[in-house]
Amino acid sequence: MADTTIIETTPLGQHLNRIGEAQQVSYLVFNRKRIKLVSKITIGRDSDNNIVIDNKLASRHHCIIQQIRDAYFLKDENSTNGTFLNGKKIPEDKYVRLNPGDKITVGSISLIMG
Repeated sequence: MADTTIIETTPLGQHLNRIGEAQQVSYLVFNRKRIKLVSKITIGRDSDNNIVIDNKLASRHHCIIQQIRDAYFLKDENSTNGTFLNGKKIPEDKYVRLNPGDKITVGSISLIMG
């Protein structure tokens, strides 16, 4: 009799296996440059941010990308004009999971997850 695991025998196990195989976000494309993701990236107009957005619609400290376990999440930092993910405004107090190909819009500037 062959050994079986929860992954082979249950719908939940098969779902968890597929999640483990999902593509992981590893970089951000901004101004045609790839930026390697680290545990926390700040984005905004102020020069103390990791990514400086030269756009009047961007707040001084607009949003962050934060690594939580093996995934990256986007959070608006109470910006004046909001942060958009794939064309939809994200809630100010929530972390939203990022996936490859996601488009983040800060002011009129777009950043693409890769």
